[in-house]
Amino acid sequence: MKEIVSIILIGISLSMDTFSLSLSLGTLKTTSKLFLLPIFVGILHFFMPLLGNILGSKLISILSLTTNKILGLILIILSINIAYHFFKDESTDYNLSIIGLLLIALSVSIDSFSVGLGISALTHNYYFASLIFALCSCSFTYLGLTIGKYCSNKLGKLANILGIALLLILGIIHIIK
Repeated sequence: MKEIVSIILIGISLSMDTFSLSLSLGTLKTTSKLFLLPIFVGILHFFMPLLGNILGSKLISILSLTTNKILGLILIILSINIAYHFFKDESTDYNLSIIGLLLIALSVSIDSFSVGLGISALTHNYYFASLIFALCSCSFTYLGLTIGKYCSNKLGKLANILGIALLLILGIIHIIK
C-alpha cells in the first residue's frame, strides 16, 4: 500500500508542470489540435520513466543535462512568442502543429525520465508506476486546458496576459532551480 501511495504522489508531482503549462495554453485562442496534448503528455509520461530506467544514470553523466534548464528555456521561448503575437495582433489564432504539441509534451515529460532513473529503489513494477504517471499527467493536462479555456471565456484578454505571465514565470523558475 505504501508503494502505491508513493507512486501516486510521484505521479501527481510529475503532473504539476504540465498542469501549469496546459492552464496557460488553455487561455489562448487556438486553432490547433490542442485536445491531443493530454494524450501526447500521457504517452510520454508512460515511456520516459521506462526509458530512464533502461538507460540509467550513464546517459545523464555522459550528456550532463539539466532537465530544469531545458524546460525553463522552452517555456520562456514559448511565452515570448505568444506575447509577441498577442501584442502585435489581438486577433491572432495560435496554431500549434502536431510537432509543436509533441515538443511541448516532451518538454514537460523530461522530468519523468529522471524519475525512471531511481524508480527501481521504490518498486520493481515499472509498468504499473509508468501507467500511474501517464494517467495522472493526462488527467492534469486535460484539467488545466479545461480550466484555462473557462477562464479565457470569463476573463477575456486578462486571461491571455495571465497565461503568458505564468509561462514566463514557470520558465524562469525552472532555469533558476
